[in-house]
Amino acid sequence: MTGSTAGGDGPGGDRPERVRVAVAGLGTVAQTVHLPLLERLGDRFAVAALADLSPGVLRRTGDRFGVPEERRFTEVGAMLDHGGFDAVMLLTSGSHVPDALDALRRGHTVLAEKPLGYAHGELAGLLAADGPDAGLADRLMVGYMKQYDPATRRLAALLAEAGGPEAVHSIEVTVLHPSAEAQLAFARLPAPPGDVDPAVLAALATAQQLPLTAALGADAAPEVRTLYGITMNSVCHELSLIRLLAGAPAGVDHAALWRAPSAGEGDPPSAELSGSLAHGGRFGIRWLYQPGYPAYRETVAVHHAGGSLELVFPSPYRLNVPTTLTVSGGRDELEHRTVHTAPTGGFEAELVAFHELATRGTPPLSGVDEAAADITFAQQAVARLAAAHGYALTGEAAHA
Repeated sequence: MTGSTAGGDGPGGDRPERVRVAVAGLGTVAQTVHLPLLERLGDRFAVAALADLSPGVLRRTGDRFGVPEERRFTEVGAMLDHGGFDAVMLLTSGSHVPDALDALRRGHTVLAEKPLGYAHGELAGLLAADGPDAGLADRLMVGYMKQYDPATRRLAALLAEAGGPEAVHSIEVTVLHPSAEAQLAFARLPAPPGDVDPAVLAALATAQQLPLTAALGADAAPEVRTLYGITMNSVCHELSLIRLLAGAPAGVDHAALWRAPSAGEGDPPSAELSGSLAHGGRFGIRWLYQPGYPAYRETVAVHHAGGSLELVFPSPYRLNVPTTLTVSGGRDELEHRTVHTAPTGGFEAELVAFHELATRGTPPLSGVDEAAADITFAQQAVARLAAAHGYALTGEAAHA
């Protein structure tokens, strides 16, 4: 990597090497989380280029973060052609595989938001063991920020002391998910300018269906597509935590969808998934969409013979609200509890890890293999749902 500022994090207090980063996709997460954090971490990152379909969003964001007009692009490919940066953050919607491959082949380090892709067939180039693409994925991080949260890292260390993945009896996850509008009201984001060419949006929508068709088949039931979307776009965060703490799940035994009484027309259903862990324990995930619920809350409870470890995550959009770790232990009905919090959140810690990948080659916690594990899990989940309700299922998931 050829960053713009040499240095290091040595005992002499040298400045870290500054990474010139290009940001593609300036939607909600970019505006509320990534760009403010890149600004906060200005000793490590300089925003060198921007890409978004909307000229209005590009203009507003470029002006705010001091990116010159000649480094603002309405196409990711044009931004990559122009160059002038070391690393790329892909925060766009849909599959990130084509742009990730393009950026990696040009020598850039890449942070791709989840999901990396939606079908196993997409990942072939990134999984190449030989040929010109061999080793490309070594410079790829997939954005599961909750793995990097200091509370998660503390839990992982405590679990290792208790016996590691083999000691886990059960992992229980509950996500209480209000509407996106409710979660984002505090941010007061401007309304989208509505200046994207409808033909461009239509072509993008068509392209985004291709990997879904490969994964599920052309005639997948709406319920199958819905569960696949929930799993790949949201539950993947919970899967990343399960993988970190107990290894990839061994399988999905049960999958269910149902609607909350408060859900309105067009609202997603809730989902329940359960199965076995790699070392013999069990997991349960309940993703509960309730549009009017007071606040986003995710609870991850890890139970082992000596006690329990519980994480409570707030809304990911609130950067200064810490995750809480509660450690429960004791014996003979004499229980003690310890609570841990940290001022740094998962998104910020993830960006620091991305900087380490770009400057030192430090491997990320998740890359293409973990993205493939998400796809495997999601296809197992929809296969269980299809089997239970008699839905037709083709594509890759038919063999899950």
